[in-house]
Amino acid sequence: MISSDDPQIQRKLMEILRVIYERESAVGARIISDVLKENGYPLGERGVRYHLRILDERGLTERHGYAGRTITELGKKELEDALVQDRIGFVLTQIEKRIYQTDFDLTSRKGLVIANIAIIEKDDLDDALGIIRYLAEHEMSCRVKVINEEATLPAIPIPEDHIAIATICSTTCDGILLKHGIPVNIKYGGMLRFDNNQATSYTDLIAYTGTSIDPMKIFISRSMTSVLEIVKTGSGLLLANVREVPDSARDESLRILNRAMDAGIIDRYEIGDPGSPVLGVPVNSGMTGISVSAGLNAIAAVQEVGIKVTVEPVAAVMNYSEFETV
Repeated sequence: MISSDDPQIQRKLMEILRVIYERESAVGARIISDVLKENGYPLGERGVRYHLRILDERGLTERHGYAGRTITELGKKELEDALVQDRIGFVLTQIEKRIYQTDFDLTSRKGLVIANIAIIEKDDLDDALGIIRYLAEHEMSCRVKVINEEATLPAIPIPEDHIAIATICSTTCDGILLKHGIPVNIKYGGMLRFDNNQATSYTDLIAYTGTSIDPMKIFISRSMTSVLEIVKTGSGLLLANVREVPDSARDESLRILNRAMDAGIIDRYEIGDPGSPVLGVPVNSGMTGISVSAGLNAIAAVQEVGIKVTVEPVAAVMNYSEFETV
């Protein structure tokens, strides 16, 4: 990584690299300066030349006489790493944004919930709904909404001859807790092990604060779940996430989560003792850990039978009334 004691200098170096990368040919200091000004970085030609010399010395750019600079392979890698760093924390920010947007009321069972979106081929819809129906018959209920390709989704476009299935995201329960005055700290997404129909421990964890890709998306893309095996044998792996609430809010959280289960927002959860690990996951002092099964487990099960799935977790907020049990 570019090293500098001054973060402002580092940011300017990265912005200059970005400008050079986006050009098809060598670019000079004047053009770079103009683009930087448009992007909110008022740096004159003289200042640009100073920073270009630093980039040259570090092998991130290459000079081509009066034509200007091009980016080197090392420079491309540097820029790619920087873009990843920029995205760290983006997933958690998106979740917190969606949580704030929810307004689901447990009493009236009306309001906005967070939705995951899964894209499958139209020809696979009946089989996919059959799997979801099978799960519902075995106490793994899932409320869904089928969305045709003509619909407009804010998250991802629906390709021709494909269809979308929306599921209620488990982080909706965090919005419900928050609306009841309970602060929630979402910590991890992971793979939760079940043995004899009991949750035992997490086998894999990804911290939401340290990832640029939603953990649920990562685990599904790697085909790590065995949701259908849990239904058949009582043992296997499913998607879940962990959050913390204050110890003082533990009992109230229990009551709220039970009501959320009754409404079909979540289908199962485990809550730890105050200050103690929940399913092996440590929690901070003064906090209680809560593990909630993810709303994408039904989609993971669909993938397990060989149906190709593209998922976008925490994709949008939708009205609860649009979802139904198949």
